[in-house]
Amino acid sequence: MELNKYIDHTLLKADANKEDIINLCKEAMEYNFATVCVNPTHVKLAAEILKGSDVGITSVVGFPLGASTTDSKVFETKNAIENGATEIDMVINVGAIKDKNWDLVLFDMQQVKKVAKNSIVKVILENCLLKKDEIIKACELAVEAKLDFVKTSTGFSTNGAIFEDVKLMKETIKDKALVKAAGGIRSYEDAIRMIESGASRLGTSGGIAIIKGQKNDKSY
Repeated sequence: MELNKYIDHTLLKADANKEDIINLCKEAMEYNFATVCVNPTHVKLAAEILKGSDVGITSVVGFPLGASTTDSKVFETKNAIENGATEIDMVINVGAIKDKNWDLVLFDMQQVKKVAKNSIVKVILENCLLKKDEIIKACELAVEAKLDFVKTSTGFSTNGAIFEDVKLMKETIKDKALVKAAGGIRSYEDAIRMIESGASRLGTSGGIAIIKGQKNDKSY
């Protein structure tokens, strides 16, 4: 198993500066991670540094609350891809889920996927705020919207990924999409167990420590 290729090397802190992003990209190339995951303002810089490498660029959209309008998410997606993003992690409209406004939840995802075209789109469910039946419904809608991944968490709410949720998401989507686990992955053992539970991608700021078998004490 090439564990490095499961990892989106992540830095989403508000105070991340140019030097931080440069270091993140250099680390990602050194360890050949799947992508770097950065805020939209850093996408263009990351694209310049990673040009010609095998490392992709994930940009977050509607982050971290998911409460942006669909139009805003569509613009963010288009802008990020124009700046060099190869993958989009969009936050689902959690409030609409609580209202059972499933038409809006689906439309939100469909419009982002439409403008993303062939780029990978992952939808962040923020499972810690959802009930089990809401997670299942959101996963079903993500499949209907033809998204590529369902993702557990932003890493900025009350909890991150848990093994049981990853299993539930994988059981729901089956082979029609993939699962990304993110938030609170603290060790090599955690990473392997997430993968065994059904994750095909891991979002973490501690990827280097995890690969080395050390404890990851970083947060997003």
